[in-house]
Amino acid sequence: MKRIWAPWRIQFIRTKKPKGCFLCENPGQNDDVQNYILYRGSKNFVILNGYPYNPGHLMVAPYRHVADLEDFTGEERNEHFEIVSQCVKVLRHEYNSEGFNIGMNLRGVSGAGIADHVHTHIVPRWQGDTNFMPVLADVKVLPEALTETYERLKGKF
Repeated sequence: MKRIWAPWRIQFIRTKKPKGCFLCENPGQNDDVQNYILYRGSKNFVILNGYPYNPGHLMVAPYRHVADLEDFTGEERNEHFEIVSQCVKVLRHEYNSEGFNIGMNLRGVSGAGIADHVHTHIVPRWQGDTNFMPVLADVKVLPEALTETYERLKGKF
């Protein structure tokens, strides 16, 4: 069995989690720049991951607080996956991504950091995008700040 180590994620795990659901609250604040919301559909939105694995790590989430895929309406589900597809297109163009990790962790036992609000992660990948820093120095190098990622992607949807 091969192991993939991601020790930089411990910062997120140890961070005190705010009460409430930021995927519900942030869109209602109408401050898309502060909350890194890149796109608003009628049922779902795109937000930057605040603890990205790579630059351009996006999440698509419904506005409605939904814990399970089967609770999506047909309209929510169709728009959700249409937006995921659009995210891939935008990231491929803007970041010249060679591949993607796209996935969901449904419920806490699966590893979901937000256990009761469905969301899809879109992580752009490149050949050699992992290096020795996490192994030797317990450091993940992210070559782009969230504000720069936001500016680069805003208006591309």
